[in-house]
Amino acid sequence: MEMTFRWYGASDPVTLEKIRQIPGVTGIVSAIYDIPVGEVWPVERIKQLKAEVEAAGLCLTTIESVPVHEDIKIGASSRDRLIANYAQTLKNLGACGIEVVCYNFMPVFDWTRSDLAFPLPDGSNALIYDQKTVLEMNPETGDLALPGWDASYTKEQMKGLLNTYKSIDKEQLWENLTYFLQGIIPAAEASGIKMAIHPDDPPWGIFGLPRIISNREDLLRLVKVVDSPANGITLCSGSLGVDPANDVPAMIREFGGMDRIHFAHCRNIKITGEKCFEESAHLSSAGSLDMFEILKAYHDVGFEGPMRPDHGRMIWGESGKPGYGLYDRALGAVYLNGLWEAICKLSS
Repeated sequence: MEMTFRWYGASDPVTLEKIRQIPGVTGIVSAIYDIPVGEVWPVERIKQLKAEVEAAGLCLTTIESVPVHEDIKIGASSRDRLIANYAQTLKNLGACGIEVVCYNFMPVFDWTRSDLAFPLPDGSNALIYDQKTVLEMNPETGDLALPGWDASYTKEQMKGLLNTYKSIDKEQLWENLTYFLQGIIPAAEASGIKMAIHPDDPPWGIFGLPRIISNREDLLRLVKVVDSPANGITLCSGSLGVDPANDVPAMIREFGGMDRIHFAHCRNIKITGEKCFEESAHLSSAGSLDMFEILKAYHDVGFEGPMRPDHGRMIWGESGKPGYGLYDRALGAVYLNGLWEAICKLSS
């Protein structure tokens, strides 16, 4: 297992120098953030990013994310050109030694929360999701912007995109995902890259939009629609774990046993009601997930890929990118490494 840490580039207040000081963290997960979605990532830019990471004494083998253009998700006439660009980006990444690429197929919105800085009793603050608050919002009216929404859309563009999705149900979205995978997995195979889809976050529909990567059945369908070792999963315990019906350790054992988990996002959450949760400290007792059992499942299937602490709280007066401060994620990385060391020693 390789312990990694998300880094958002030169503008990230959490610098590579700080990340390097976290015990046990050896890898960086990052991306190129200023290239428009759908355009090819040039080899020179990838090499530049990798060299910057390596100059800090860390390694870059995982990209999160290469975004999927909405025209691919809706099956627009431009998708063949965009899929060809995506495949070329994968070839360029492979030529630079990248091994894993994380992506998602969530319509319009990435991860969605109702509050980015909800105060917790201990004085920290965290991302939360409250279903009642979200249901009272209407993305088609007003100056509304939920956390996780793509701010690059104008209000009119957002409205038009949402209208387009009214004619796309889950089966059509599945067809579009399958078409995308059929187009890019051969390039991934040839480039030595493992594609790792991130689950829906949260794993249920919002505003009537279809979501199709939310549970065991969805993941099983995913690995079968294009049956290739390069077609795999970013198993995010926090995203899947907010639905009590999802048995995260069992999913790790099943899909890890197939060697289809290529990237592990490990974080805890606290379920506070039906379709309501807050993001907690990584410690098992701080939330609703048993992190020991999750790490043990990874160990039992022989997981050797990248793992990272996921969203963290803001603690000790820190401010920064919501969910991506230094301190709580650093504590999470050390905690996960401690569990891993204990499990390894107990199993030897």
